[in-house]
Amino acid sequence: MIRAFLAVVLTVLALVMSPALAQEPTRPDYDRWDRVATQAEQLTGNQDTAAAQLESIRADIVDWRRQFEEAQGVNGERIATLQAQIAALGPVPAEGQTEAEDVAARRADLQKQLSEVQAPRLTAVEAFSRADAIIRQIDDNLALRAASQMAQQSTSPLLPANWMLALSETKRLVTGIVENTGQRISERATWRQLEPRLPHVLGYLIAAIVLLTFGRHWVESLPRRISVRTQDYSRAAVTFVVSLLQIVLPMVGIYLLISALTATGVFGPWTRPFLEALPGAGVILFGSAWLARQLFPGQSINYDTINMSPADRQQARWLTNAVAVVFAIHYIASQTFLPLSGLAERSSNLQRIPLDFAEGAAVVYNFVLITIASALLFKLGNILRGLKPWTDKATTAYRHRVLSWAGKLTRINSILAVALTAIGFVNLGNLGTWPWLQSLALIGLLVLLQDFIADVFNMLKRGQEGAREGLAPLLIGFALILLSVPVFMLIWGASVNELSEYWVRFRQGATLGGVRLSPGAVLMFILVFGIGYSITRAIQGAMRTSVLPKTKLDAGGQNAMVSGIGYVGIVLAAVLAISSAGIDLSSFAIVAGALSVGIGFGLQNIVSNFVSGIILLIERPVSVGDWISAGGQQGIVKRISVRSTQVETFDKQQVIVPNSDLISQPVTNWTRQSKTGRIIIPIGVSYGSDTRKVARILKEIIEDQPLVTIDPAPAILFRGITVDALNFEIRAVISDVGSGLSVTSEVYHQIVERFIREGIGMPFTTRDIWRDGQDLPDPHKDEDEAVPPPPAQFLARSQQRELPDGK
Repeated sequence: MIRAFLAVVLTVLALVMSPALAQEPTRPDYDRWDRVATQAEQLTGNQDTAAAQLESIRADIVDWRRQFEEAQGVNGERIATLQAQIAALGPVPAEGQTEAEDVAARRADLQKQLSEVQAPRLTAVEAFSRADAIIRQIDDNLALRAASQMAQQSTSPLLPANWMLALSETKRLVTGIVENTGQRISERATWRQLEPRLPHVLGYLIAAIVLLTFGRHWVESLPRRISVRTQDYSRAAVTFVVSLLQIVLPMVGIYLLISALTATGVFGPWTRPFLEALPGAGVILFGSAWLARQLFPGQSINYDTINMSPADRQQARWLTNAVAVVFAIHYIASQTFLPLSGLAERSSNLQRIPLDFAEGAAVVYNFVLITIASALLFKLGNILRGLKPWTDKATTAYRHRVLSWAGKLTRINSILAVALTAIGFVNLGNLGTWPWLQSLALIGLLVLLQDFIADVFNMLKRGQEGAREGLAPLLIGFALILLSVPVFMLIWGASVNELSEYWVRFRQGATLGGVRLSPGAVLMFILVFGIGYSITRAIQGAMRTSVLPKTKLDAGGQNAMVSGIGYVGIVLAAVLAISSAGIDLSSFAIVAGALSVGIGFGLQNIVSNFVSGIILLIERPVSVGDWISAGGQQGIVKRISVRSTQVETFDKQQVIVPNSDLISQPVTNWTRQSKTGRIIIPIGVSYGSDTRKVARILKEIIEDQPLVTIDPAPAILFRGITVDALNFEIRAVISDVGSGLSVTSEVYHQIVERFIREGIGMPFTTRDIWRDGQDLPDPHKDEDEAVPPPPAQFLARSQQRELPDGK
């Protein structure tokens, strides 16, 4: 495992640092480049230049631009050395100041040398900019031509004359195929000519028939048979992989069939293009059948991918297969006798068919295929737009929303495609039908791949709860969506040259605040920072578990030390990562100035808490494990971070206290220096009690408590005489102030028990209540007769007598 990790790291470093370790690039021929660039600029500005010629010029300019990009790194080591020498001379004197003559002469000489070695770089940069501008101009020219061609309007397919022309052209095509094939059969019909090829023909043909019939039915039922023999946690991933044979096996049969037909030698220039188009049509048919079977299964093997009723599943599966048949027919037609994009220029492969299909006939063929496909897509869009996610599966809500919106757009797109084709915009009709159909298929494939990734993680974790909904499957699924963007662009007409140009722009990066960020720089930053962060965490773990426990530092000091190492390590890792990525921090001076203004207004509380957190970790007035009282809260400190401190109250509630409150406001730390603390227990006795005896009893009780310290000894104080009681107070220091409540409770229990045994009375309160209509008590009557004395076994008692209302 470690070797594999090191291999990956070394590979990434080699890829990232390969430009820096490469040898000095060769100097381009700038004189020849000037002639090539001038000619390219003239041809690009000429509207009569053919598109093929422009593409050839573009390929040549791209090669020149690559040379100029490599030349921008020439004299790199020499430039770095001269810049270091100039920096060693110190800053340039300010206006009005001078420096020593020898230093000034040396600085001027180094500046001259630096300008000379930088000249090739500057020339390469200028040539690169010119080449880049020519490429952009060619791309804009080609894009404008493509847009103009796409918006071209032809004759309407609704005209009866075009339908008659389409019938005539179809008759010519069928007649030419039949006559050409019959002529080639008659030429190769002798046994002497067929005998050498017959074994190959029969072998290919029998294998193709077996694979396309029995093999296809066998592979369609294979996933269900495999699922019975697999574990629950691996069933979904295994059956998905096995289901891919539903595409592979029939495609092998198609290739064998084509090989068998080609081996006969009876197919000529009229029929060979149809054979060559069969593999693409087979991929469309079998791929669509597999996609429909996975998205809309009649009976799910593992789980339902989309929330649909059985009737909707069956109809969606049928519509998908039907529209795939139409798409396959369109593909064969476009590769043989129809232009690839309606009325666009014919590609070279179309010239192999000696039949020039008339424009009116091509319009009719396109209109029929677009109308049938749009009708099927409209019905499929009706099903998709009504999708609703499961109420108990929140993770699938996003895919249902996407498919629902796709269904709504499919309905609108289908109507527009038919309408545009009907009025003669055949190219736009084709663009709105077949690319949209491929986009829907790609969306469905992304849904299946995301489920497959989740299934793989579930299999690797052997069905652990939450494995499918983890962060890693989510991130990989998001990466798949990003990687599918170029595929979507290709579907909608982007060329490989355009994608290559986008990739060049991506590699060059973007300028942000005077700093150019490229993928290589970002990768280097992530790699170096990740290594530094891992090393920091490893050092923290070693200090926390191995080193610091052997020192005399308390828990709070150890926590402060570990936190400080973490902050310093992260800062150093960030600085090293920024330097390794080639980012000049001086470019952020303006940003830092603006940020300081923002800190002064909106971020001052955050900065105050951050600084307070640093002070807490250094001075340690509060440490982890301390019992503190702050901000009206009392509890045990559980964690001190940069911004706040986490305190757990005695009710087991987590309270987050800003660090600035612990620095700027009074804080009571009950256990900062030691756990010893004083408790005060008030107690009152009734009048007539022997105060000396009470003090002696209280002293015996408190001295018997194991947590009460001997030095200082506990004190019994007679605090005062009130109208209700004689008040005493126990003051004692205990070794663990956190146990103060339990000690107090135990002392009260023993006081009650001793007072009952010794006959010492407890104070109580008397309340007289008189109701209306009752006689007032005789004021001369003895109070002892009115209110009997309370029993000694009660701590307090309240007697009530009713008084008349208002008297």
